[in-house]
Amino acid sequence: MEIFNIYHVEAARKLPGLPASHPCANVHGHSFQIQVCVSGPVDPASGWVMDFADLDAAFAPIRQQIDHRYLNDIAGLDNPTSENLARWIWQRLKPAVPGLCRIIVQETQRSGCVYTGD
Repeated sequence: MEIFNIYHVEAARKLPGLPASHPCANVHGHSFQIQVCVSGPVDPASGWVMDFADLDAAFAPIRQQIDHRYLNDIAGLDNPTSENLARWIWQRLKPAVPGLCRIIVQETQRSGCVYTGD
């Protein structure tokens, strides 16, 4: 079984690996949608894979670090592409959420990435 929670984060960034002529080389903002997916067996007593409140609690410190922030200033996010942001979130969330199976970072309504770990 797989469950998920969706979180919304407002953040600014610039992508330093791009040519100066690319619009994303400039500072710009996104309303990121971050989907955190957890898989595992359904506990017979509770009837769920994980309590959504526990997932919220595990994600809260990550959200606090990135929401309404300039991502390039955060350690490990000097090139904050959606791919690198997904990996960064995974590395911080996995110890608290052993069943973590997927992070989806959506930067626009039609663009994003899916990360399933290394």
